[in-house]
Amino acid sequence: MKLGNVVTAMITPFNHQGAVDFDQLGPLVDLLIERGTEAVISGGTTGESATLSMKEKAELYRETVKAANGRIPVIAGTGMNDTRATAELSIQAEKDGADGIMLVAPYYNKPSQQGMFEHFKTIAEKVNIPVMIYNVPGRTMVNLLPETVIALSEIPNITAVKEASGNLDQLTALVAGTPANFSVYSGDDSLTLPSVAVGADGIVSVSSHIIGREMQEMIAHYREGRPEQAASMHQKLVPFMKAMFIAPSPSPLKTALSMQGFDTGGVRLPLVALDETERALVQRALQDVSSMSRFSS
Repeated sequence: MKLGNVVTAMITPFNHQGAVDFDQLGPLVDLLIERGTEAVISGGTTGESATLSMKEKAELYRETVKAANGRIPVIAGTGMNDTRATAELSIQAEKDGADGIMLVAPYYNKPSQQGMFEHFKTIAEKVNIPVMIYNVPGRTMVNLLPETVIALSEIPNITAVKEASGNLDQLTALVAGTPANFSVYSGDDSLTLPSVAVGADGIVSVSSHIIGREMQEMIAHYREGRPEQAASMHQKLVPFMKAMFIAPSPSPLKTALSMQGFDTGGVRLPLVALDETERALVQRALQDVSSMSRFSS
């Protein structure tokens, strides 16, 4: 699954009553495309999937596909820790036009490597669209090891991994051990450049809601033989990337978008709004990154 350099893990907009604001999906997708996004993940971690009902998830995928209107791929974040329920939701996402699905490693159950292999294999065999595996041990409390991903890469429609362990050695092992037609994406914004340098296909990003074009430019500098310019941009972008995680995501990101005049509502409990200190830090980071004028230096 080749999705380009920058894939955005898209927020889910809410209205001021806390319901999903489906009317905002069109403007949001338009904004992301304008800012350099080449594909979106709908209903993933950044989309607050943990607090969306099954009905809301299905409608979210369907409406995001409509909003994208074939301009960019839409990947449905259908992964849960219940294999049967995940399979059912994945089948529905395929029926509703999703270009692929993303399956997070099962959380809370603490499955073995064999258990995770069987989980992903079982779901992949139920659909006819590409599958991206998502490893994020900081949230799931299980680490999907490279050897398990390499074994899964032999299943025809398991075509990509989002590796968000923060471990560059682990990502490097994935790049080295998977087939050329299997895509390895970093899931850690601040590791975008190091990940690309060791052969990753790109980034599944939170920060790209704001700085997607700049991230595209940084990657282009590296791939076109200008590593010093890429490194300079990396150094300038990382503080903003870090600011997007000063509190549980996506609260900092939704705050930053609101500061730019794009209201996507708040977050659902148990997440909470930023306090005044956190808001000030986000505002400062946004001002700093906005003043860099395409990072030409």
